[in-house]
Amino acid sequence: MNLIQYVKKVSREDFGLLFQHEAVWNTRLRTTGGRFFPKDGHLEFNVKLYENIELKTFRQIVRHELCHYHLYFAGKGYRHKDRDFKELLKQVDGLRYAPSIREKQFYHYYQCQSCGQLYQRKKRLNTQKFVCGKCRGKLREQNQNQS
Repeated sequence: MNLIQYVKKVSREDFGLLFQHEAVWNTRLRTTGGRFFPKDGHLEFNVKLYENIELKTFRQIVRHELCHYHLYFAGKGYRHKDRDFKELLKQVDGLRYAPSIREKQFYHYYQCQSCGQLYQRKKRLNTQKFVCGKCRGKLREQNQNQS
């Protein structure tokens, strides 16, 4: 998908206004759907979010960033706390917050061979080096990899 053409299309269809700056992918964004830069007017979007959500939801994220864009250039309140922003976002059905795309966490499970104590760890343990904190018994890795 050509991002800049898509943003221009959404701007034209949903706002009735032209988008005249750059729109680029940013692979470093983690928790946000996109960003607006008032200094030069360009928009950045989270490529990982685009790959993991429906196009309808991504369009709502584009609307959110375009609200910042159009309000800024109209000289109105373009920040999240401003009434102008909140009203326009509601009008165009934009998303207030980006959806979470966190992957399921992988855990390693260990059990003490002496007392049966269970341990859940995100990082793998060296069972030759670490022992049970309760009875100092040997640990054995279990095969339950759930989140």
